[in-house]
Amino acid sequence: MTYIPTELRRLVVERTGGCCEYCRIQITDRLPPFEIDHIIAEKHGGHTTAGNLWVTCYRCNGFKGSDIASADPETERATFLFHPRKQRWDDHFRLVGAVIEPLSPEGRVTASLLRFNALIHVAQREALIKEGRYPCQPAG
Repeated sequence: MTYIPTELRRLVVERTGGCCEYCRIQITDRLPPFEIDHIIAEKHGGHTTAGNLWVTCYRCNGFKGSDIASADPETERATFLFHPRKQRWDDHFRLVGAVIEPLSPEGRVTASLLRFNALIHVAQREALIKEGRYPCQPAG
């Protein structure tokens, strides 16, 4: 894993408001701790810069891995994943109850690959919604 300088880590975490930039869960609501990772993996030419780093919960990062694209479940076309530095979450997803509904090809690919709506994830979001702790709102 590439070393990420402390100041760069701080910048990446602060701009998120403590949220996973994919599923919008708060850092304090998921264990183990969040990770800072490359949006475009280094093996695909991604760099260790603020524009290519994101804060992620272990579930989203585990399912994403080094992937940058997948087959759209609706059209079967190769489609890039949602890019949290270049795209707005609200343009690609909406929250319907505790379900994250995709609104675009990028949203469908991301929601499918990262398994946003697996029963365990929806159940956790339902509980957090009841407690007023979901969704987390990013700082930017």
